[in-house]
Amino acid sequence: MEAAHTWPKDVGIIALEIYFPSQYVDQSELEDFDGVSKGKYTIGLGQSKMGFCSDREDVQSLCLTVLQRLVERNNLSYDMIGRLEVGTETVIDKSKSVKTVLMQLFESSGNCSVEGIDTTNACYGGTAALFNALNWVESSSWDGRYAVAIAGDIAVYATGNARCTGGAGAVAMLVGPNASLMVERGLRGTYMCHVYDFYKPDLSSEYPVVDGKLSIKCYLRALDNCYQQYRAKAQAVMDREKNGSVFSLDCIDAMCFHSPYCKLVQKSVARLALNDFVLEANPDLTGKYTGLDQFRHLKLEDTYFDRDVEKAFLAASSQLYETKTKPGLMLANQVGNMYTPSLYGGLLSYLASKPASEMAGKRVSLFSYGSGSASSFYSLRVSTDLKPGSPLNRLVGSIANLEDRLAARTKLSPPEFDSVMKLREKTHHLAPYSPQGNPDALFPGTWYLTEIDEMYRRKYARTPLHSDGRGDVAEGAGSVEAVQ
Repeated sequence: MEAAHTWPKDVGIIALEIYFPSQYVDQSELEDFDGVSKGKYTIGLGQSKMGFCSDREDVQSLCLTVLQRLVERNNLSYDMIGRLEVGTETVIDKSKSVKTVLMQLFESSGNCSVEGIDTTNACYGGTAALFNALNWVESSSWDGRYAVAIAGDIAVYATGNARCTGGAGAVAMLVGPNASLMVERGLRGTYMCHVYDFYKPDLSSEYPVVDGKLSIKCYLRALDNCYQQYRAKAQAVMDREKNGSVFSLDCIDAMCFHSPYCKLVQKSVARLALNDFVLEANPDLTGKYTGLDQFRHLKLEDTYFDRDVEKAFLAASSQLYETKTKPGLMLANQVGNMYTPSLYGGLLSYLASKPASEMAGKRVSLFSYGSGSASSFYSLRVSTDLKPGSPLNRLVGSIANLEDRLAARTKLSPPEFDSVMKLREKTHHLAPYSPQGNPDALFPGTWYLTEIDEMYRRKYARTPLHSDGRGDVAEGAGSVEAVQ
């Protein structure tokens, strides 16, 4: 236990950056185009818009863009980074990692001493990359520099009822000590098992094979198991502190989830409320749990598709959802499922929803799920340092323009969206290939694909910044101090 005294202080996420495509399709218009019932995507799934990429963008260009923006917004230099890890399930090459492509950004700094590589398992890869970055900072391997974890993906589906659950984006996380979002050490539940709920066995296609009903069951079962582990560990901490309290969702101030679609997140909040109810020794049946006594002796495994249970606990948890989770669904609702960045888009949405003063000291829980399956439930503590220029104020300032960035996108019609999807399908892994999309349609400062030569080598360029030299940097972004 003596080693704990040598750990860097308050290790966690210091800064965050996100990139999403500059174009989107409206989900209500997509309902009409697909000939489905009105409200199926917008009400049934809880989605409003879906971002998508032309053939000018791939996972490597997304990650190039988000990494360079993270560095530029925080006035970092590339020699300040000692570990870089990418979590993605969007495979371009079976051997060469996305991380190696990002190393071209480090060339001018002369920094080639950067540990880390790609991590892959469906939507969980970004969380695994983050955990690896955190572990490096807290290990004997740490050399005092920052780590960066990047989650990036392009989520596309074949024509049919799953296509509306696509999306695309990338999130970069700067990791180190004295963080604005401190990971709570020892409070983590993890659940992994073998299952074929969603997978990509055909390497000639971008499209997955999906067992929709099984996928929902696996997600909720993983949530049950992870939360129960986390709850037990949090309760043990409270018992050691002898405060006499019982851990429940009341001890969490905000809850973020991997979001395949927003309606599943709302059901997940209800699922956690059900867990609290079943696990509590003496639930308050005349107050908090009024009207739920008929569900007292349920077995969780029997309730995954029980409509009566779902309806009852959706109602019982509605206030929890509205206050603790819905603020974190802005990007999921407006961009769609980004796969590995999805959970961290939720974290960004929550952080952008309130002033720093209202979030200081709060506990934020995060549930990460990747099919196949891998999952974790863990938590962050928001810093209480509100001094001007503090890491928390810099972080909140750097993402203050998220809604403006979403509003600056271009809406394409469903037929135009369909044409782009057909082009991506037709040219997937084609070489040589010259992309047809218009780079001028991309946001300023976006990396894009210029060509794929006959040896499958990809080349990239960057769209110009604004005339004043900026990308879409928000007011309030500032410098990050060197790691001590």
